[in-house]
Amino acid sequence: MKTLILAALFTSLSIPVQAQEQTPLYKEIAAMDKVLFDAFNRQDAAGVKAVFSTDLEFFHDMGGLQNYEQNDEATRKLFARNLHLKRELVPGSMEVYPVKDYGAIQTGQHTFCHIENGKNDCGTFKFLQIWKRTADGWKLARVVSYGH
Repeated sequence: MKTLILAALFTSLSIPVQAQEQTPLYKEIAAMDKVLFDAFNRQDAAGVKAVFSTDLEFFHDMGGLQNYEQNDEATRKLFARNLHLKRELVPGSMEVYPVKDYGAIQTGQHTFCHIENGKNDCGTFKFLQIWKRTADGWKLARVVSYGH
């Protein structure tokens, strides 16, 4: 009986993605996702760095763990390679959940493409990002990138 009550409670707390898209929190996080990846797609390392919290932890299933400084250095090196790397959010994949007294959790899938041997080479991967609401606005504090 307890299992049924808990299942009913968690089901009722879940908001369908289509309904989420109408919430102010979803719109704010979607806007910050756009700020981050517009800078990324322009290869603007300073713009990318400005979105991250100084206590950043970036977990990548193939690359391991990076902090704020390591992530900034890796971003600069990546952009210096001139791969013309572009990121697109997979439409309909993003979900956003509030974190009480902290910020928000964002999950989704994104596709990264670059030119290799004259052809567009793309891969689609999963991500989880934890956004912190600060006095300076939204900052990305934790990133988990996986499925590579």
